[in-house]
Amino acid sequence: MYHLIVFLPLAGAIIAGGFGRFISPRASEVLTSGFVVVAALLSCVALANVGFGGQERIIHVLSWMDSGALTIDWALRIDTLTAVMLVVVNGVSALVHVYSIGYMADDPHRPRFFAYLSLFTFAMLMLVTADNFVQMFFGWEGVGLCSYLLIGFWYKKPEANAAAIKAFIVNRVGDFGFVLGIAGVFLLFGTLNFDEVFAAAPELAGTSMTFLSWQFDALTVICLLLFMGAMGKSAQFLLHTWLPDAMEGPTPVSALIHAATMVTAGVFLVCRLSPMFEFAPFALDVVTVVGATTAFFAATVGLFQNDIKRVVAYSTCSQLGYMFFAAGVSAYQVAMFHLFTHAFFKALLFLGAGSVIHALHHEQDMRKMGGLSKMLPWTWTLMLIGTLALTGVGIPFHVFSDLPNIGFAGFFSKDAAIEVAFASHGRFAGYAFWLAVVAAALTSFYSFRLLFMTFHGASRVSEATLKHVHEAPWVMMVPLILLAVGAVFAGGLFAEYFIGYGEREFWRESIFVLPDTHILHDMHEVPKWVKLSPLVVTALGLGVAWYYYIRRPDLPPKMAAREGLLYTFLYNKWYFDEIYDFIFVRPTVWIARKLWKVGDGAIIDGLGPDGISARVIDVTRRVVRLQSGYLYHYAFAMLLGIAALITWFMWNTAGGAQ
Repeated sequence: MYHLIVFLPLAGAIIAGGFGRFISPRASEVLTSGFVVVAALLSCVALANVGFGGQERIIHVLSWMDSGALTIDWALRIDTLTAVMLVVVNGVSALVHVYSIGYMADDPHRPRFFAYLSLFTFAMLMLVTADNFVQMFFGWEGVGLCSYLLIGFWYKKPEANAAAIKAFIVNRVGDFGFVLGIAGVFLLFGTLNFDEVFAAAPELAGTSMTFLSWQFDALTVICLLLFMGAMGKSAQFLLHTWLPDAMEGPTPVSALIHAATMVTAGVFLVCRLSPMFEFAPFALDVVTVVGATTAFFAATVGLFQNDIKRVVAYSTCSQLGYMFFAAGVSAYQVAMFHLFTHAFFKALLFLGAGSVIHALHHEQDMRKMGGLSKMLPWTWTLMLIGTLALTGVGIPFHVFSDLPNIGFAGFFSKDAAIEVAFASHGRFAGYAFWLAVVAAALTSFYSFRLLFMTFHGASRVSEATLKHVHEAPWVMMVPLILLAVGAVFAGGLFAEYFIGYGEREFWRESIFVLPDTHILHDMHEVPKWVKLSPLVVTALGLGVAWYYYIRRPDLPPKMAAREGLLYTFLYNKWYFDEIYDFIFVRPTVWIARKLWKVGDGAIIDGLGPDGISARVIDVTRRVVRLQSGYLYHYAFAMLLGIAALITWFMWNTAGGAQ
């Protein structure tokens, strides 16, 4: 069963990519979608067997590397952490595949698109089932490659090509740290197999390493390097700039990247390596600070974006920050719970945005929308569910009584992240808590702003487009409905197993925390105002959005026209692109131009092909011209030679006689 879960998407990618032109686009999309749907159903069975049945195991596939002390087997590590990710990856990917049948119906390159989607899914499956660092790196680089191919799928668009290259380069920065971290693991532990590394981590905690005469804690350095890779893949603060530009790819690609594959890899990495991070407290502090900063930063940038997909993209970036700071305070279970619920409502929001874009003939600017709720009632309803899930709307009955809480998926998982930040005794837990609360208010504002600008108020859609507005076909609508079911019920149904009192039996040994860590118990004891704070700030954000975009829709254009300092700063994304362009891009271009013009052109070419070599060739050409082949030329040359010889002889003879 597990072999089918992992390799069915690969088989679909090979068939569609290699034989799509022969079996027709329709056969390619049906076959790849069918394979991933089967893998998704089997993944649910796997979660039932492993998470609820305790059947954790390691499945040997083949021997891979054997070089000196390095022995690597290709094996599938099947534990609860893996099983959860199998459901997320294959489940969302299956719905994205089916949705793409309708969304990409007019694209002439559908076999290639579906081959890339399936290959993307396989690469992520390789990452989450890895039993060692090398196998994880294989999947890690695989998702990077596939993201490049899919973001730049419409390669005739310069913006798509630029976005694909940007994503690839920024991820290379993070992956440089990841590779160094893997090398450090082998240097310190002498192995790259997870079980051996995790078993030795307690004994090697506190081991020092020397670099430039300075002493560092070896495990801390390794964890920080590995986390650098996670920052790149999961678009955390400073390495986030590729994520919004990735919207240039087809909308189903955005949904797959943001909900199930690439950006979740970093969160999974930190949770998988919890036996290492637990013995590197400084590294956990860095994870906490970076995650909290990302949650706040991305939420501020999302406030005034006008591209519907960019708003949802910055929402992803912010929610990933919640996952990271939860892991940073050792609440890895909460991080995975939010990853799990986030997959449903984020895929729903992206695919719902795709439904709007599809209806408006690829229009993405929310300033050119409005009043669509009556024309797209299904899409409006589903986007509303996704928005309520993202903002964490729910009723915390448990605060005042013994009744269970009721709410959408994000209500259970995002609120849990805020509560563990407050309950933690970490050095930066307070920083994470307050930024998370502020980010929750901002999330509510920009989420409902998107909903109001798109579906409510006066219509700003052009008359030509308005005549053709229609709901998406059912092949696109059914995946949205299924995701909406998850966005409504996934939080309440799985909270007890992920973060409740049954979490130890659910996660077992797949997540490790130190014995004196009781963060999941302490989160239930936080004050009432902490539990109510997300609901209060969410209501505040909703109220402000309603006032600006329903009650007084004339105010936002006026504010934008004034181009105030704060508005301009946030609209331009804190000027990170401009800063990086000034610090990295321009100096690199200047150096490259100097090496080209001076180093290569003036020096190498000047002394080489355009210098000494050119002079030799010039002289050779002139000498060659003397060899004309005419007899009278040679006779004339001989006469000149004899005359010169006689002259020289007579001159010397006359000189000697004197």
